[in-house]
Amino acid sequence: MTQKRILILNGHPGETSLSRQFADHYAQAAEQAGAEIRIHHLPDMQFDVDFGQGNYSKFKPLELPLEMFMEDLDWANHFVLTTPMWWGGLPAKLKGLFDRAFVPGRAFNTKIKTRMGMPTPMLTGKTARVILTSDTPLWFERLIYKRAILHQLNKQILGFVGIRPTRYTYFSGASDATDDMVQKWKQQVTSIGAMAA
Repeated sequence: MTQKRILILNGHPGETSLSRQFADHYAQAAEQAGAEIRIHHLPDMQFDVDFGQGNYSKFKPLELPLEMFMEDLDWANHFVLTTPMWWGGLPAKLKGLFDRAFVPGRAFNTKIKTRMGMPTPMLTGKTARVILTSDTPLWFERLIYKRAILHQLNKQILGFVGIRPTRYTYFSGASDATDDMVQKWKQQVTSIGAMAA
């Protein structure tokens, strides 16, 4: 069986967060289970989040943190993202990372189309886990918001570049979480990390 090579991205832009704690707990458990781990923390990554004019024929060169992230993503066969949901979507800096780093020639090929007429994904052979915190109850996210953030990540970001399947762990009530809730969440993340899933 191929050894798991796991890239973990803490996608919370703050220096301290539940997302960072979850990333660290997952990393420790997965490493103890024998996986190779590389980890990036978004607040430590300095780069221009603005893609600019949105022209795929000429775009900004990747700054070193983005280049290192993409090299580690190429290396990995499993990608773990920990992030909050803000205003129904991803934090701006995290979205900026995907805007800047997932460019033609690195993440997808616009010159070769799929049968559906879409660009060919270039990051295939990888699976993903998203650990998401939110204040929105899961039933409300499903019923009212139609799981919009999950669809965006699954279909329009990770799936678009070939990372699939993506599994999700959703923790709601994050802003008012009690110590007991946080400990249970950490235990769940640790269990997932121990399975390198």
